[in-house]
Amino acid sequence: MNYYEIWCNLKDTHKDIEFADAVHAYLGELKRRGLIEDYRLTRRKLGFGPAELGEFNMSLACRDLAQLEQAFEVIARRGGDIEKLHANVYARVTDFRSALYRTFPDPQRQR
Repeated sequence: MNYYEIWCNLKDTHKDIEFADAVHAYLGELKRRGLIEDYRLTRRKLGFGPAELGEFNMSLACRDLAQLEQAFEVIARRGGDIEKLHANVYARVTDFRSALYRTFPDPQRQR
């Protein structure tokens, strides 16, 4: 499994519930379309963690890089309902950071 990790802060911290609703609408739609396997939204607790990673974390699970690429292609078109859902999330965030992780060891890894 591949995990696209996103960390961010909010432009307006008073709108945290609206942000969560927007994330669930957007990532839920990606999951419904089969563009990601699953996702989760978490928030740093009690200020623990590196400040440069941001207060919120979104973790998107994909079977493989082909599925992730397909999701990026759909999002990059910047049209239709997906763009509206994406814009409703992206417009709320600042200090965006991302990374790509994988399950380890890989299933195909020789020992």
